[in-house]
Amino acid sequence: MTNKASFKAVAWIALFCLVIGSFAACAPQNPNPTDNGTEPPKVETVDYVDQLKLDMNSDSLKQEVTVKSFVDGDTTHFNVPKDLIGTDVFKARYLAVNTPESTGKIEEYGKKASNFTREKLSTATSIIIESDNNSWNADSTGSRYLVWVWYKPSESGDYRNLNLEILQNGLAIASNSGNNRYGDVCMKALEQAKAQKLNVHSGEKDPEFYYGGAEELTLKELKTNIEAYKGKKVAFNGIVTMNYNNGVYVESLDPETNRSYGIYVFYGFNLSGKGMEILSVGNEVRIVGSCQYWEGGGSYQISDVSYRQMKPDDPGNIQKLSDGHKAPFQLTDPKTFAESSVEVETSDGTKTFQYAELAMGTSVEMKNLKVKDIFTTSKEDSKNKGAMTLTCESEDGTKIVIRTAVLLDADGNLITADAYKDKTIDVKGIVDSFDGEYQIKVFSEEYITVH
Repeated sequence: MTNKASFKAVAWIALFCLVIGSFAACAPQNPNPTDNGTEPPKVETVDYVDQLKLDMNSDSLKQEVTVKSFVDGDTTHFNVPKDLIGTDVFKARYLAVNTPESTGKIEEYGKKASNFTREKLSTATSIIIESDNNSWNADSTGSRYLVWVWYKPSESGDYRNLNLEILQNGLAIASNSGNNRYGDVCMKALEQAKAQKLNVHSGEKDPEFYYGGAEELTLKELKTNIEAYKGKKVAFNGIVTMNYNNGVYVESLDPETNRSYGIYVFYGFNLSGKGMEILSVGNEVRIVGSCQYWEGGGSYQISDVSYRQMKPDDPGNIQKLSDGHKAPFQLTDPKTFAESSVEVETSDGTKTFQYAELAMGTSVEMKNLKVKDIFTTSKEDSKNKGAMTLTCESEDGTKIVIRTAVLLDADGNLITADAYKDKTIDVKGIVDSFDGEYQIKVFSEEYITVH
């Protein structure tokens, strides 16, 4: 074929494609997948929770309970008769569900799942726990029991299965969901939540989660794995319990262990106005800052905290969450404080800590301490001139060291060693350490009661 003939053939082909394409573009388009042009039928939402009924005559074990403490979305502690399992606290782990984490490293939708469980049980008129078979079965930790949790939203209503409701609302992923007493309905609820793209299945950001550069965690997670966070930006919630030396102590109660975890937050000269107001004693706050080891004090602290007043919702800001809280001042046995060790389940496995080491930065109370010796800081150029170190003994002979700030009475006069020499005292303070020795730091004369 000649070059001219080839050119004509290509031109005719191009013209043909252009005409056909024009007809196609002008043809009416059907945007719907159905043949008749109507909207596809909507899939009806099924309330599987409403369909499932509690059978009080089944062979499973059942017990009416009340809430002792909320832990997270799939763990709650209940009050029970002591003869049920040998203790009056029943640590329940919900069957068939695994909600996102909210007690260690905070995960997306973790707080929402936790709040969902709290909301349902807080307003319930009755709560029943049910075993999956004819016995109370412990989970892999050996300290919690796997159960179904049923609650009545009103006196006249039916019991609703909370495990199933968590799945149905897309607030959990599967956890042997099909391999249990209510497996079939659990899988149906789970698949419906996935199809509807609810919460953890949505692929969307959690509106209650901070998407800043900090690692979201709890104070328990931070304190029990603190070396892993050295030099990192972290964020956590806690109560401001004490103001001291351009910083504050912040602590949080872990409902799983009923133990407080605390840390010193050094703000230096970075804050003013609104930022300082946020860190007022008694406020529940969100702290964002850098985890650093302070060589001078031989302890970890949080530094580099900030508040950008022009951008109050900046995830890098410290934030006030609520107010009106008080330091717990956990009553502590001196011998336990000085000599005991504690095993704690952490995100990195079970770890053993000295009791006092774990209590660092938290508020404690001790009673009936006999003052045996007092050292008073006397350097003229020291800002701590007049501060005292009280060496005390408990009734069983355990040594406890109390370190005071410079204490003044109601008239502004310096309180000296004579006020406490050879006296028996009760103290409230913050656990601290000096030169490798754990002690209790007291910041005000009101926190020392003389017998």
